Amino acid sequence: MKRTMIVAGALVLGAGAVMAQQEIAVQQDNLMRSQAKSLYSVIQKMTKGDIPYNQKAVNEAIANLEADVAKIAKTFEVNPKQDVVNASYGSSPKVWQNKADFDSKIPPVQKAIADVKGKIHDVASLKAAYTAINDRCNDCHETYRLKLK
Repeated sequence: MKRTMIVAGALVLGAGAVMAQQEIAVQQDNLMRSQAKSLYSVIQKMTKGDIPYNQKAVNEAIANLEADVAKIAKTFEVNPKQDVVNASYGSSPKVWQNKADFDSKIPPVQKAIADVKGKIHDVASLKAAYTAINDRCNDCHETYRLKLK
């Protein structure tokens, strides 16, 4: 009976740890998806003419990017040591092996956003803003993002 209780307790603790790791991975994935929504589903689609130019949507997307990018360092403090189930992309272990370099990629993205904020008034200026921001995002993605599928 005592062994059964110990085994059951260990299983519960193990399951709890796995669920906590998955929760961290989901938070990280959700943050990246939020940024992707702003950058690709709004800004990029407008630059391609897939959706009509909408100044309010542009301003909201830039504001969302600004808020989300500020959360990256804190959200990626802990290595969940697993990827989100069925995710297309995940974080490379390199994030936590070289956290200082990972964190150094954030200020250039913030600067790119700050440099374009309030200066986008048409598709041409939106295209320039998209390129500036996306290039800085890709500086990190090249090293720290993994394609899972």
